[in-house]
Amino acid sequence: MANFSMTGFILMGFSTKPELEIFYASLFLVLYLLALIGNVIIITTTSLDDSLQSPMYFFLKHLSLLDLCYISVIVPRFIYDSYTHSGNISLWECIVQCFAFVSCASAELCILTVMSYDRYVAICLPLRYEIIMDVRTCVHGVVGVWMGGVMSGAMHTAATFSIHFCGPHIIHQFFCDVPQLVKLSCNQEFIGEVSVALFLALLAFLCVIFIGFSYMHIFSSVLRISSAEGRAKAFSTCLPHLIVVLLFISTGTFEFLKPHSDSPTVSDILLTILYTVVPPIFNPVIYSLRNKAIKLAIKKVFQRREVYHLC
Repeated sequence: MANFSMTGFILMGFSTKPELEIFYASLFLVLYLLALIGNVIIITTTSLDDSLQSPMYFFLKHLSLLDLCYISVIVPRFIYDSYTHSGNISLWECIVQCFAFVSCASAELCILTVMSYDRYVAICLPLRYEIIMDVRTCVHGVVGVWMGGVMSGAMHTAATFSIHFCGPHIIHQFFCDVPQLVKLSCNQEFIGEVSVALFLALLAFLCVIFIGFSYMHIFSSVLRISSAEGRAKAFSTCLPHLIVVLLFISTGTFEFLKPHSDSPTVSDILLTILYTVVPPIFNPVIYSLRNKAIKLAIKKVFQRREVYHLC
C-alpha cells in the first residue's frame, strides 16, 4: 500500500462559513440521534420479545446493527469536525473510515438479499420454511453477510490507497469518500481501483437481480392466495422489506451516478444525506410502522420498563 509518507487529508465538508458549518452539524446531530434511537429500539425489541424470535426478526436485528455502524462511521466525525472547525484527518483514520463505510454498505446490500430469500421461502414454500430457515442457516447467512462486507471493504480500501495522491490533499466531502479520493490520484493510477469497483458493482447488480426475482415469485404467490386476510398478512410482512430495499438501492444509485464537483451544491448536500443518513433513519421507522408485531412488542418492552421502575 502506497502513500505511507503523507500525513493525511483535509475534509472540506459542506461549507467554509462557520455559521453554516454549525447549522449542518446540528442538522446531522438531530438526524443521527433519530437513527440511533430508532435502531436501538429495534435491536432491543427483537432481542427481548419472545414473539419476535424468528428468522425474519433475527435478520432485521442485524440490519439495524449494520445501520448503526453505517451511520456511526462517518456522521459523528463530521459533527465533531464542524463544531471544532477542523477538517484534518490522518491517513490511517481515512483508511479505517473508508474500509468501515464500504464494508457496512456492502454488508447492508448482502443482508437485504438474505432477507429477500427469507421472505421468498416464507411466502412461496411455507410448509418447508422451518426446515430451510433453521438456526444454522440463519447464523451462516449472517456470518456470510459480515464476511462479504469485510472482504468488499478490504478490496476497495486496498485498491484505493494503493494509488499515489498528488496535489493538495483536499477532499470535497465530509468523509473519506472513494470517488473523491480517486480524483486525487496521480497520472491515471486508478485503473486497479476501477477494476475492483466494477467487480463489486457486478456483485451488487447480481444481488439486486436476485432480490428482484425473489419478489416476482413472492407477489405471484401472494396474488394467488384466495383470502383477502391472507393476502394482507403476506403483504404486511413483505412491503416493509421491499420499501427498505428500494430506499437503499435508489440512494446508492444516486451516489454512483451523481457528478462529484469541487464545490458542493445544495443538490450534492441533499444527495449525500440521502445515501448516508436517510436509510438508517427510515429503516426502523418503516418496519415499526408497517409491522403490527413490532409495534406490539415495543409497547410490551416499554410497559415492562415502567413496571420495573415502579417496583
